[in-house]
Amino acid sequence: MVEQRADGAGARRAGARAGVARARIREAVEAKEALAEALRGAGISLPALGVRTPSSVEEDRARYALVHLGVCAAPVARALAEVIAKGVRA
Repeated sequence: MVEQRADGAGARRAGARAGVARARIREAVEAKEALAEALRGAGISLPALGVRTPSSVEEDRARYALVHLGVCAAPVARALAEVIAKGVRA
């Protein structure tokens, strides 16, 4: 009986971790989409914009997720800097 309880508790913890990981990934995806929309509104596109989790863990065990901005050409970086600077001055 004790072993079943331990296994059940372990399964519950694993399920909880997976739920937290999915929530963190969902949060990052929503943030990425909001950023992409704002950038589009300013006429800027970051083609490599995406969401990443640490490569050393499975997606359902991710402790965090990152919005990856990727790389961009110098003119895109300049346009992004100008838009940010205008927002800071506003």
